[in-house]
Amino acid sequence: MDRADLPADVRAALAPTGTLRAAINLGNAVLAGRDPASGEPRGVSVDLAQALARRLGVPLALAVVETAQASVEAVAAQRADIGFFAIDPKRGTDIAFTAPYLLIEGCYLVRTDSPLSANEEVDRPGRRVVVGKGSAYDLFLSRTLVHATIERAPSSQAVVEQFLAGGADVAAGVRQQLEADARRAGGLRLLPGRFMLIEQAMGLPKARGEAARLALAAFVEEMKASGFVAQALARHGIDGVSVAPAAGD
Repeated sequence: MDRADLPADVRAALAPTGTLRAAINLGNAVLAGRDPASGEPRGVSVDLAQALARRLGVPLALAVVETAQASVEAVAAQRADIGFFAIDPKRGTDIAFTAPYLLIEGCYLVRTDSPLSANEEVDRPGRRVVVGKGSAYDLFLSRTLVHATIERAPSSQAVVEQFLAGGADVAAGVRQQLEADARRAGGLRLLPGRFMLIEQAMGLPKARGEAARLALAAFVEEMKASGFVAQALARHGIDGVSVAPAAGD
């Protein structure tokens, strides 16, 4: 997707104010965090937003939020033009998604002395599972867990803290976040494998139209094919994440 190839109405749909407003969620450490020195947001999603703004030839304004739900709300309400989300049908009411650019594992965390040894053992009567409110895995587990009880922490970063403080049986989340929390807290282990594969995509308000969605989708495909996404992962030291295959593969 080259700027010269984009009709003026498509460029206007992607950045109607003349500035590309990108919602950046700090709640998923795979996608973004704060630079320890400057405090400025950085990460794969920030790099992609910067690349898109350059492509459109407009300034970039970051709308930094702490949770996926806040990011969804910003784009759905058109306070932001683009965002970075796990694809989920509930979010698709107001947001149009590209194909995924990253694949991330959703995993379960338990105490070292927990009797649980497999993901299939989690969904039992009386089991309590802590999730980040409005996260992709919250939406997924709300549809798929039949017997266990879901308890919602205010953010993904708060899941393990609430799990430990409240005596719940399981903490659910993105593998990298749970691994980092387990190292800090000690006495915890991940169950083998994953309970879901999170497809991380870019999205924009559905009201912007199909032509704008197709242009954003083409941008994502180019960023994958060119190695930009893989290079961003390496640059920010993100391990255990896969670049999604080309759309249709």
